[in-house]
Amino acid sequence: MSFEYFIGGRYLRAKQKQAFISLITLLSIAGVTVGVMALIVVIAVMAGFEADLKERILGVESHVVLMRHGGSFTNYPLTLDYVKKVKGVEAATPFIFAQVMLRSKSGVSGAVLRGIDPDTVSLVVKKLDAATLKKRQNRDLKTDASVPGIILGKELAKNLNVSVGDVVYIISPRGMISPMGHMPAMKRFLVSAYFESGMYEYDGSLAFIHLHDAQRLMRLGDGVTGIEIRVNDIDKADAISKEIRKGLGFPFWTRDWMQMNRNLFSALKLEKTVMFIILALIVLVAAFNIASSLIMMVMEKTRDIAILKAMGATDRSIRKIFIFKGMVIGAVGTFLGVCTGFILCKLLEHYKFIELPGDVYYITTLPVRMQGADVFLIAIGALVICFLATLYPARQASALNPVEAIRFG
Repeated sequence: MSFEYFIGGRYLRAKQKQAFISLITLLSIAGVTVGVMALIVVIAVMAGFEADLKERILGVESHVVLMRHGGSFTNYPLTLDYVKKVKGVEAATPFIFAQVMLRSKSGVSGAVLRGIDPDTVSLVVKKLDAATLKKRQNRDLKTDASVPGIILGKELAKNLNVSVGDVVYIISPRGMISPMGHMPAMKRFLVSAYFESGMYEYDGSLAFIHLHDAQRLMRLGDGVTGIEIRVNDIDKADAISKEIRKGLGFPFWTRDWMQMNRNLFSALKLEKTVMFIILALIVLVAAFNIASSLIMMVMEKTRDIAILKAMGATDRSIRKIFIFKGMVIGAVGTFLGVCTGFILCKLLEHYKFIELPGDVYYITTLPVRMQGADVFLIAIGALVICFLATLYPARQASALNPVEAIRFG
């Protein structure tokens, strides 16, 4: 062990003449601990929110959407076969997209209508169980007539005040021209199931019917609006999307899930960055305490520094002694902060003792997801701040004149 680290260790273990210096040192360690712990817990909770939100969105939306300029296209089976052969594609399904009005006995509501293929949609949209639509026709118990089925979002069904087995009417703007003018198309459907994603935006607006029923209702013939695609690796959705677009060429175009939700995830990323900066100020305050304790120690150890210099210690060696002491304080605080932050995150993850109001948030407990990269970045950031706080006191110590220090010390 070099003499700088030996003396630095002695200064850490020795009892200072001024008890106030020892108190500031303890407060510095506590400040770094609290700052690092708060950073780890808050960033873990925000990462948990982001991961949970991503999971819910991708449970409803596909990873990539393929569409055609100019509207629907009829040669979709050939396009579907090509898409399935692209490397990285897990599954694909055709769909029809339209905005319609839904009318029940109790009310009217706008909705986003999705025509889906029950045989393949579950491979792409994991949270949708379309088995009830495989049975194309249902029996209306009141009229004993054959009626196609429809799956409604849970909140949409609540707004319409309907339950499974009730009848709703889909009113589409794609009607026909009559002597009275343009007449919207209207068709009766039987509510066969509910759909619940946990997000009001989807549960309050989505309605699903069989692809063939949607083609007849929207007068598309054998056409579809587009193809939804699921990929093996969501982080490569952008590259796969570009490959599909390049392979098919104009007039086809694609969008991946990151493009469709860019604003939402950009806002979450910005919020996470801002919270990191704000909470890093706690560590910065603790770093000022480290600097204060080192400055006071330099004043207390003036004679010791002068004697070391007289014995041949260089300015660099003196700086090392005080930087070493400050970094030990920062490292201990960072280590304790990482440990307490890890323990608190595990407690939040397993015991769920913080509950969120269900009428405000789409979840009832705090989601927690610790990421190694975040913890590493927080720990390194705290150590860098502590290191910077030691530079000025160490420089002041190395600048002492040994002759004057011994004379007046």
